[in-house]
Amino acid sequence: MTALHTAASEQAPPVSKEPGRRVTARVALFAGLGAALVLVCLGSAALGQYGIGLADVAASTLHRLSGPLGLGHPVGDPFAESALWQIRMPRVVMSLLVGAVLATSGALMQGVFGNPLAEPGVVGVSSGAAVGAAFVIVAGVDVLGQFTVPTAAFAAGLASVLLVYLLSRSGGRTEVVTLVLTGIAVNAVAGAGLAFCMFFGSQTARDQIVFWQLGSLNGSRWAYVVSALPFAVVGLTGAWLLARRLDLLALGDRAARHLGVDVERLRVTAIVLIAVMVAAAVAFSGVIGFVGLVVPHLIRMAIGPGHRALIPASMLGGAVLLALADVVARTAIAYADLPIGMLTALVGGPFFFWLLRNTRARAGGWI
Repeated sequence: MTALHTAASEQAPPVSKEPGRRVTARVALFAGLGAALVLVCLGSAALGQYGIGLADVAASTLHRLSGPLGLGHPVGDPFAESALWQIRMPRVVMSLLVGAVLATSGALMQGVFGNPLAEPGVVGVSSGAAVGAAFVIVAGVDVLGQFTVPTAAFAAGLASVLLVYLLSRSGGRTEVVTLVLTGIAVNAVAGAGLAFCMFFGSQTARDQIVFWQLGSLNGSRWAYVVSALPFAVVGLTGAWLLARRLDLLALGDRAARHLGVDVERLRVTAIVLIAVMVAAAVAFSGVIGFVGLVVPHLIRMAIGPGHRALIPASMLGGAVLLALADVVARTAIAYADLPIGMLTALVGGPFFFWLLRNTRARAGGWI
């Protein structure tokens, strides 16, 4: 019996430790991102031209969230309490919302296109939104008050994505390459339209368009957060529900179809979700680039390509990154508010260059 047991033991394959390591890496990543999210939010709310203590911010936040339990306490200075909840907190929440949306959209785009270089701007939503915003700024339209520019940007962003999809569809199907090339063409036309608006606009209108193009969370209000939140929730929830089918799509279109995935419906659904949530985010923040490119790729390098972990981790990572970038935008230069899109481009540009070289070295391989 002992000899047989020994022989069986020698023939049994060794147990792989890779799944355990992967689970540990994921747990560590989510724990780290969760802790970073809390710290960045508190720090972002505390820092600014009018300093508020970190302990006061935490106590006031706990007081607001605890409701009838009455935990924590408001900030002792009424002016600081008002500034915290009427100016800073809406901006913090908006940065979390926009960052989560852009990073998740990037993860969806890269999954649908099967390319780590894809990002939400490929389908024309950002450039279309920019044209819509620029048009109403130059025309002086103000029918919806403070919501006029965001509404026009949202509608134009959705229209651009719809145009890209209709132009790239042929024979009841949409090929990835055709969709990308159509997106590039629509982006180019949108760029020309934006230049047209700037050429005929006044100096004030030009300044507004340029600042909107560079992206900024300055002026965020609770009304804006409430307006963008439903679209973000729908998009983020839908992205998480698509995660398993995106894993199957990574095997290739033919293999995914054999496994029961309706590839065309999956692509259309993903593009619609991206269009809705990115258009809503960009409408209130302006054009903020590279978040959808950088965050999913870094998460994928840390925990692998599985979308069931990649998508929620990208939500957290994007929220942390943009909230941190917003802190830098508000505090880097005294009495100045830097465009947040400029900061993300400063980080994302070199990263994109490194990613291009790395991808070329791997002959287009997926990381």
